[in-house]
Amino acid sequence: MPDLDQTDTLMRSAAFTHVRRIQELHDTLTQEHLKAGFNWRGERIPLVNPQRGIFKPRQMPYLLSIRTVFPRAGNRVWYDDQRHVHRQIYEGDEAVDYAFMGNNPEAADNRWLKEAWEREIPVIYFLGVAPGRYQVLVPTFIAGWDPVKKQARIAFGLPGESSLAAEPPARRYALRTVKQRLHQASFRAAVITAYQGRCALSGLPEPMLLDAAHIVADKDERLGQPVVPNGIPLSKIHHAAFDAHLIGIDPDYRVHVSERLRSQNDGPMLEALKRLHMSQLHLPSRDRDWPDRDRLAARFDIFKAVA
Repeated sequence: MPDLDQTDTLMRSAAFTHVRRIQELHDTLTQEHLKAGFNWRGERIPLVNPQRGIFKPRQMPYLLSIRTVFPRAGNRVWYDDQRHVHRQIYEGDEAVDYAFMGNNPEAADNRWLKEAWEREIPVIYFLGVAPGRYQVLVPTFIAGWDPVKKQARIAFGLPGESSLAAEPPARRYALRTVKQRLHQASFRAAVITAYQGRCALSGLPEPMLLDAAHIVADKDERLGQPVVPNGIPLSKIHHAAFDAHLIGIDPDYRVHVSERLRSQNDGPMLEALKRLHMSQLHLPSRDRDWPDRDRLAARFDIFKAVA
């Protein structure tokens, strides 16, 4: 008879490898990625239960994943209003809370949390960053289990960790890393969603080829916040040109191409960039999402100085 703990470890490692690879390709995971599960010796193993946030596959003895869904409010676009778990991550220093399923601590889902806590089993945390999109946080550990408050404590592990380190500095470092990833993923999802998945310069409709470019860098405490009006979705080439100040956008949403580019003649890619000169930026349907004019003015001043 196979050792259940050993089998669980091997299956868990396969699941971790699978979700890390998918996130490297797609930045965030969709509902379709989660539904597809992972392959284990020719068998499809689910990653989540679509109806519940705490999940243990029947093929594994211990908890595999937890999930927090970013709620979809009708057909509204998602903006920068962080939900409760996001706020905890940004404000916390070591761990965050995770609510039990229902009111009975002895329900199966909640017992799985308890077992993972007692055995220090690493799990996958699928953290919603936009409706239907998730950031993968792995390894994640159940760092506490409170039947009175009906909640667990969640701590984030460092790459390669197989058990939860007790040292607070390691936990704080891991949480800082999660904050950075959440910031990037949430900002990107919000900006690209507001522009309906298209590049604001070219109209390119492939989100995998788009970045969320900051108008004002996030190191600027006054104007650098990760909000939609401080972002513009740009294809990789347009983002590079924008960051190099070869393309500028004025406060009236006109696109300017630097003389350096306009004076060159070297093929269709360059010609496509040159044709953007004095064109209008493609704007979101809701004016509350439009790029902030003050931020554009500050960025355009740099473009003019460099040009």
